[in-house]
Amino acid sequence: MNPPEATVFAEPWEAEAFAMVVALNQQGLFDWTEWGEALGAEIAARPEPYYEAWLRALEVLLQTKNVATGAEIEALTAAWHRAAEATPHGVAIVLENDPERPR
Repeated sequence: MNPPEATVFAEPWEAEAFAMVVALNQQGLFDWTEWGEALGAEIAARPEPYYEAWLRALEVLLQTKNVATGAEIEALTAAWHRAAEATPHGVAIVLENDPERPR
């Protein structure tokens, strides 16, 4: 009898954050040493929950590499929250659902 498989990601956003980091590494934005240092610093600062530290590390690297400013990250985060609130249950959340998004 095989043991039950462990769930790697508790929420879909965790898998998406993981995939973003892998894709950005593959595109050469940062190497795994840089990623490990950024993630390690975030875990040391606030160890729980793990994928929130992962997300904070990603935000730090995006700012350090001049991909996005803190204000841009905050604005996009707010837009996703508004889109989520405007999206009916059971429907995929897309940024176009943000009621404040220019049409």
